[in-house]
Amino acid sequence: MLWEWLVMPQGLKNAPANRMMSHVLRLLRYFAPIYFDDIFFHCRAEEGLSAVDIHLRYLRQVFQVMRENKMYANLKKCIFCAPVIPVLGCYVSKSGVRAEKITSICSWPTPKNPTQLHQWLGLANYLHKYTKNYARLIQSLSSLLKKDATWSWRPGHQVAFDSVKKRLSEAPILILRDNLKPFHVVCDASDFAIGCALIQFDNEGHERVVSYQPR
Repeated sequence: MLWEWLVMPQGLKNAPANRMMSHVLRLLRYFAPIYFDDIFFHCRAEEGLSAVDIHLRYLRQVFQVMRENKMYANLKKCIFCAPVIPVLGCYVSKSGVRAEKITSICSWPTPKNPTQLHQWLGLANYLHKYTKNYARLIQSLSSLLKKDATWSWRPGHQVAFDSVKKRLSEAPILILRDNLKPFHVVCDASDFAIGCALIQFDNEGHERVVSYQPR
């Protein structure tokens, strides 16, 4: 699923700088995509060179463009040649993508009111792509947040709450999609939820999940 901002989520003040970065680095986005004012490098070994050598080559290209356009980076915020980097609420490595905020979600106490449940679901929903059958798991919890619903936390709600936390604590490492390989889609549905999983085979021939998508 592809998401694209239709507004400036951080207001207009950062729009000119973001527009400049997008324009200046547009030819390098294959290996150095940007998100607002962050630049993410990704590379693999190729042409007989190691991944580190390729990484350094890409860095030099980006630094040259930045120098020509008088753009500056905060050295304290830079991470170079790292095997794992934090990106938008997850950790990305050569093994794949794993969730970042698992501990805070799994240690969350039982909600006492709709506001607390809404806060917890806000965090959990952000990580739905790691959880199989997520829509079915939260169905009873979501019903407590419907308009005119009466708050009554029952044993079934506690079971659902604990089940989601358990699933997230066991969240798999998702594979990074490879657009040169075929994809497979696995779908399932019930009376109140539907879901699918985007699948690819890794280099060892193992079936891996790219993302779960519930509704």
